[in-house]
Amino acid sequence: MSSRPEEDLSCPICQDIFKDPVVLTCSHSFCRTCLQTWWRGKKTQECPCCKRKSSRSDPPRNLALRNLCEAFTAAGMSESEHLCTLHSEKLKIFCLDHQEPVCVICRDSRIHSEHRFRPVDEAAQEHREELQKILKPLQDKLAVLQDAKADGDQTLKFIRLQSQQTEKQIREQFQKLYKFLQQEERAKVAALQEEEARKSGVMKEKVAALSREIAVLSATITAAQAELKAADVSFLKNYQETVRRVQRRPLQDDPQPVPRALIDVVQHLGNLTFNIWSSMKRVVFYNPVVLDPNTADLELVLSSDLSSVRSGERKQLPRNPERTRFSCSVLGSQGFTSGTHSWSVDVGENQDWELGVLGDAVQTGGAPAAQLWRISFCQGKLTVFSGSEPETELPLKAPLRKIGVHLDVDRGRLSFSNHSTNTNIHTFTHSFSTTLFPYIYTEDPVPVRLLPASISVSVNKNA
Repeated sequence: MSSRPEEDLSCPICQDIFKDPVVLTCSHSFCRTCLQTWWRGKKTQECPCCKRKSSRSDPPRNLALRNLCEAFTAAGMSESEHLCTLHSEKLKIFCLDHQEPVCVICRDSRIHSEHRFRPVDEAAQEHREELQKILKPLQDKLAVLQDAKADGDQTLKFIRLQSQQTEKQIREQFQKLYKFLQQEERAKVAALQEEEARKSGVMKEKVAALSREIAVLSATITAAQAELKAADVSFLKNYQETVRRVQRRPLQDDPQPVPRALIDVVQHLGNLTFNIWSSMKRVVFYNPVVLDPNTADLELVLSSDLSSVRSGERKQLPRNPERTRFSCSVLGSQGFTSGTHSWSVDVGENQDWELGVLGDAVQTGGAPAAQLWRISFCQGKLTVFSGSEPETELPLKAPLRKIGVHLDVDRGRLSFSNHSTNTNIHTFTHSFSTTLFPYIYTEDPVPVRLLPASISVSVNKNA
């Protein structure tokens, strides 16, 4: 390119910077519109510069030349944008008072008298740093919002997964109930059919005996009636024998209806649904404490009926506010603020567990204060701990397998007992002021299981 690049980038026809340049086989380039206008009305299509005939009426585009022209035009526009509108000088300094770039002539003008100035590069650096400081809270907020959105997306996926798993477990539970009801139905129908067969057999035997007696009596009566119609001499000759035959058939007592011969409908239909409900105790269980999976630590695995928990592989779960801050723990679904509540736990062979209640966390110094009362077994030692008492080791004479927990909120007592021997292990006394949730901790793959409560069905006959 020469010292005046605009000459090298100018169309020979219009003398302006190329616009959509095309190249002929002779290597000369022209604006596409200029070339088409030049050729219009001419008999031959020749190069406007060297007069060489072109073999194509639609010559190809010169992309390299087009890119150079666009870059030159953009540079010219950029250069013109950075010139002082008053003096056409480059903007080399920045007025701190007017907060605008100016040229050296503007600096010496009266309008900028006694103003403070900085070189453009220094002022730009200072302002970039200031803008970065202003942007920092927005960037931090954007990061928070992006994290929240990611959590929201993860929560949406997990909600769907939870729904699918819960629906599957609901259907499985109902299938068990359907199976039980079908078994009960078959048993009830079988009992009815057995009674029908038994009572029908009795009645058939009675009817058959009556039929035999009727046949014998009918034959005797028929024969006697035939003698009554015989001639006098014949009748008299056979009279004694006929009387003897009739008298040999003494009359028996009249047949009596069979008692309780009909189907005992009341036995089969009376309080049918109640009786079925009562017998459902064999397949229906009630847990006074139900574990809440939304509070479980990421390393815990809950059973499908939410009655047991064990340690497992760490999972990716949404960061929901209900999840307990205490590691490897899970809470009951219902919190208690008054009354008495009892539940029992089977720890079995688990060697690392804690049982107790956890109160609503109280913020102290930016961290949640432990509102926890628990009994713990770890490394063969049994200890008790609360937020207001130091950890204390308890004597352990025999391994604990089943532990009863009794909470009396109103009296401020939390007791642990050996479920098998019904002996007290430890009792906390405290004036509870927060909502208390049943608490279970474990780092052992052996499940800790909540024991179902005993179910009884009673009828108030005086109601």
